[in-house]
Amino acid sequence: MISYPVQFSNIPKILQEYIVENQQLWKGKKIFIIATMGIFSGDGAGILARLLKKYGAVITGGLHLKMPDSISDEKVLKRSYEKNLLLVKNAEIKIRKAVVQIKNGKPPREGLGILRRAAGLPGQRLYFYSRTKHYTDKLKICQEKCIGCGLCEKSCPTGNIRLVDGATAVGSKCAMCYRCINKCPEQAITLLGKKVIEQHNMDKYL
Repeated sequence: MISYPVQFSNIPKILQEYIVENQQLWKGKKIFIIATMGIFSGDGAGILARLLKKYGAVITGGLHLKMPDSISDEKVLKRSYEKNLLLVKNAEIKIRKAVVQIKNGKPPREGLGILRRAAGLPGQRLYFYSRTKHYTDKLKICQEKCIGCGLCEKSCPTGNIRLVDGATAVGSKCAMCYRCINKCPEQAITLLGKKVIEQHNMDKYL
């Protein structure tokens, strides 16, 4: 089973690299895909399924889960705490139903197939495709706010942030995962927006 967050209606760059660099692992593997998203993505599971099939994987099914967004420096997709909590509860219910289907030999196939691909392509994928083709160098850290705690460095999956003599430095390999932005105690980090609107960590909903 592989679960991943749909990013700009596509596979995050860091996951794309992982799949390609370990392509020998997927031949003959039976894989069920869970795609999480802030809004409808059409074929969230299908995007990853097509890449895995290229390396010989057998896709057994797919599941789409609408979840709270992690983009803390943009107003888009913002919902109230109550609505986000409901999203998480509904996702749990959907997962439980999917487990029953899988046990009965009829796993859900959300996001898979030509119709789903057609639904996801026009409105979002064509517009956002370039956003996840490469890592980004747009991450910004306000040194006036930064206290040098190192949480951003520890949470970065690509090693894009370094703490040098108490000051933070960023590179050009940001995966846009928003971990550092959501963990920064001083709200000193931004990526898409100019200021942090609301930090999002899943533990507040669990």
